[in-house]
Amino acid sequence: MASLKDMRVRIASTKATQKITKAMQMVAASKLRRAQTAAEAARPYAEKMDTVIASIAGATTAGSGPALLVGTGKDQVHLLLVCTGERGLCGAFNSSIVRLARERALALMNQGKTVKFFCVGRKGYEQLRRNFDKQIVGHLELRSVRQLGFVNANDIAKKVLELFNTGEFDVCTLFYSRFKSVIAQIPTAQQIIPLVVEAPKADAGPTPSYDYEPAEDEILDGLLPRNLAVQIFRALLENNASFYGAQMSSMDNATRNAGDMIRKQTLIYNRTRQAMITKELIEIISGAEAI
Repeated sequence: MASLKDMRVRIASTKATQKITKAMQMVAASKLRRAQTAAEAARPYAEKMDTVIASIAGATTAGSGPALLVGTGKDQVHLLLVCTGERGLCGAFNSSIVRLARERALALMNQGKTVKFFCVGRKGYEQLRRNFDKQIVGHLELRSVRQLGFVNANDIAKKVLELFNTGEFDVCTLFYSRFKSVIAQIPTAQQIIPLVVEAPKADAGPTPSYDYEPAEDEILDGLLPRNLAVQIFRALLENNASFYGAQMSSMDNATRNAGDMIRKQTLIYNRTRQAMITKELIEIISGAEAI
C-alpha cells in the first residue's frame, strides 16, 4: 500500500495536470470562435464557386472540357489528400479522419486500384506511414503557420496539380473534418479531381441561358485550378475549427476526470490517515492498560 507521502505527491501531480488541462480548454475556447467564424465565412464562397462551375459545365459539350472536370478517362490511380492536425490532445479528431481515409484506401486496393497519399498535417502522416509508408508521395506540415491563409491552400493545390499534370494519378479525394458544433465534427471525403458537378434540382425552376465570352472551356481552364485551391482552403478552415472544438471538448473531459481522481485520492488519503491515527491510539491505550 502506498504511503501517505506517496499519496500526497500523487494528489499534487493530479492537481497540476488539472490546471494544465483547464488552461488548454480555455485557450481552445478562445481560439474556437475565430476559427469557427472563418470556417462559416468560407462556406458560401465555396458553394457559390461550385454553382458557377456547374452552370458553365452544363453549357459545354457532354464529355468535353478540361481534364480537371472530365478526368483522364481512367480511375486506376487514386490520390488521397488527407488533411489532419499538427497536434494531439484533441480526442478522436485526427484518428477519425485517418480511419476514413484508411477504409477508402483498403476498399480501393481490394478493387485492384493503385492508391497514393498526400498528407497535410503531422498527425495524419505519423499514423498513415505505419501501413502506407511507400505509398505516401507528399507530406506538408503547417506547424510554422500562425494563421491559415489562402496562400497555404494555393501551395497545396499547386503540388496536387503538378502531380496530376505529370500523370501521377487519375482521381483525387480530399479528406477533412467538417465542423458542426463543439461536440460534433464530421469526417468528410470529397472528390475534387475530376470535379463532381451536381445536376440542377428538378424543382429549381427554369434555368436562365447565358452566352459566355470567352468560350466555356477557356473560362473553366482558369476557374477550375482556383476552385481546387478554394476547396482545399475550405477544408483547412473546417479542420482548424474542428480541431479546436475537439480539443476544447477533450480538455473539458480531462479536467472533469482529474477532479474525480482528486476526490477519490483525497478520500483514500483521509481514510488511510485516519486508520493510522486510530492504530496508534489503540497501541497507546493497550500499552497503558498493560502497565
